[in-house]
Amino acid sequence: MKHAREIKVGILATLCLFLLFFGFNFLKGVNIFSPTNSYHGTFQNLHGLEEQAAVYILGHKVGQVDRLHYDFTRDSAFVIDISIRKDIALPEGTTMALISDGLLGGMAIELQFPDQLQITNDKSPMIEKGAFLKTTYVPGLMESLQGELLAHVDEAVQNVDSLVAVLRTQVEGEHIKNSLENVDRISGDLSLVSSDLKRMMKNQVPRIVNNADTAVANLNTVVADIKAADLKATVARVDKAVDNVNGLVTDVRSPEGTIGQLIYNKSLYNHIDATVLSADSLLTDLKAHPKRYVHFSIFGKKDK
Repeated sequence: MKHAREIKVGILATLCLFLLFFGFNFLKGVNIFSPTNSYHGTFQNLHGLEEQAAVYILGHKVGQVDRLHYDFTRDSAFVIDISIRKDIALPEGTTMALISDGLLGGMAIELQFPDQLQITNDKSPMIEKGAFLKTTYVPGLMESLQGELLAHVDEAVQNVDSLVAVLRTQVEGEHIKNSLENVDRISGDLSLVSSDLKRMMKNQVPRIVNNADTAVANLNTVVADIKAADLKATVARVDKAVDNVNGLVTDVRSPEGTIGQLIYNKSLYNHIDATVLSADSLLTDLKAHPKRYVHFSIFGKKDK
């Protein structure tokens, strides 16, 4: 009974140490109750890979990175140790790929099989545990975008350089100089036009306004005179004159009127025509025998 307390303290301390070790490995993602197999790989650049990083197969976590070794005197300075579940066998040709784990820049390991059918093929050769795997690096999304962005930026810079060269050629050439001279000449012409416009606004526009005022006053006078005129009486007189003309036209058209008889009476026309013919015969005979119609000659004697 003397050592009962010491035994209890020892058991409690051992249990605490076990729980501490188990909790620490649990936080690191290591299951101490699950047996694992270890593999190795060499890299020239780890791109920020750290211990306890995840190991994936087809996006499923199957292990972690246990340890990082580095020797900068070698070309492949870094050697990493990974452990995966013991129930997973790696076929020949499996590649250890260093990939980006998320958008925050973390790195992880992905085991890539050469052919997914070989995973379930028991007859295919498998890699022994503790062996070194082939390694490769897969650029992440941000790195790929950065590379493409830099390429576009480089192309844009080259285009800007070309544009600057063209602009420099234009500036140093005669085109810009001629254009500036034309602009100066146009500015001088605009100044002259502006002076003429100001002079016209000062001298001619007031006179034009005065003439317009006079014309408006005359127009108002004419409108007032038109308003004061007896339009009704004028219209009545015009109507009466039109009625008289209509009556005259009616008399002309009527065969009973004097003018109508002159127009429509054929006997009167025949008499006038006969009279005209007689007068024409008389004038013809008078021209032919003028002495017949003279009663006395120049000396006072009668003609026979």
